[in-house]
Amino acid sequence: MQLTKEAQAMLDGTQGRATQKAMEILATLGAIYGAERLIPVTSVQVAGVSYANLGEAGLAFLSEMAEGGGRARVLTTLNPAGMDIENWKNLGIEADFAENQRRVLEAYERMNIIAAATCTPYLIGNTPHFGEHIAWAESSAVCYANSVLGARSNREGGPSALAASLTGLTPEYGYHLDAYRQPTLGIHVESGLGENADFGAFGKVLGERLEKSGGRRVPYIQGIASASVENLKSLCASLATYGGVTLFHIAGITPEASRFVPPDEQMVIEEEDIQKARESMSDADSTEIDFVSLGCPHLSIKEIARIAELLEGKQVVKEFWITTARPTKAIADRMGYTAVIEAAGARFAADTCCVVAPIAGRFRALATDSAKACYYASAKNKFKTALLPFDEAVRQALG
Repeated sequence: MQLTKEAQAMLDGTQGRATQKAMEILATLGAIYGAERLIPVTSVQVAGVSYANLGEAGLAFLSEMAEGGGRARVLTTLNPAGMDIENWKNLGIEADFAENQRRVLEAYERMNIIAAATCTPYLIGNTPHFGEHIAWAESSAVCYANSVLGARSNREGGPSALAASLTGLTPEYGYHLDAYRQPTLGIHVESGLGENADFGAFGKVLGERLEKSGGRRVPYIQGIASASVENLKSLCASLATYGGVTLFHIAGITPEASRFVPPDEQMVIEEEDIQKARESMSDADSTEIDFVSLGCPHLSIKEIARIAELLEGKQVVKEFWITTARPTKAIADRMGYTAVIEAAGARFAADTCCVVAPIAGRFRALATDSAKACYYASAKNKFKTALLPFDEAVRQALG
């Protein structure tokens, strides 16, 4: 891999130990994937934020990079933390965990990384434009950036995303190249998709089929008449979770779809397939549900407004978390949505979500509109789950 003089200087250690270590990570990654050069990036999203996932070993690495002079060179945001940074105690988070989570965030902040902990950076200002090269971790956000925005990123890990932030560079391979963005399989959807839960169930079906087929698959999807931002973030989360999908194209909806013709190889997904997926994520009945969580990925302000509308003048009887980015919650505060929602007994869990918060053992069954949340609730926290339309999930909290 050819390095510029500046990149070579970073590798030689003339710009500090943290920058040198970051360049060592990128050089190794480039060699593994056969990249010919490093390219500039303008945006980074770093994963590895929840102390529950990092532990002391991960925190030691972050502290070393901060102490070694590592500083973000491009706009960089963070994945969700393991708790609401301000309201952790009210959500039942232990004080020891909260202290360790603060240590993680402080290490990132010392590196001039914006500690807005969210899985939807594209909703809070870290929004790359079409064709822009970026280095994002967080599988659902990578899928959204590539597919919906038309930006270009591989699915980075926490260390490689941090390395890109501290150098402003990433190896040019994979989805940064035109060849990797070509669709390889045509998908025809024979079902009306309307709710986030429908898009999530479809993503589960398609993701699992792509996973079984092996290799790098970029689906070209036909048969979806329309899709909102909220629908697309749900689809991205599901496809990334169940199939490791980094890029898809939807005819008439996503920006690169018009560049391509449908591939010869075709697959049909019918309503029956999607219904089976819904049922597979719904093993809890209403009497077992003791936890409702919406916001995986983090809620948009439009979704929060809808929750306020549904809860106004009512009272929830089950634990109900609204997970979102703190900047989005600030808008909800200004609009009066927060006051309505909290008066109803629901709780905002900004900065975190039901996937990364340490909640194993606290609940029996989760109701949500997110296929991704169902996956982690079952696999990680051993909860039963119910995949429901958005409004119905809110009503579950009301009893």
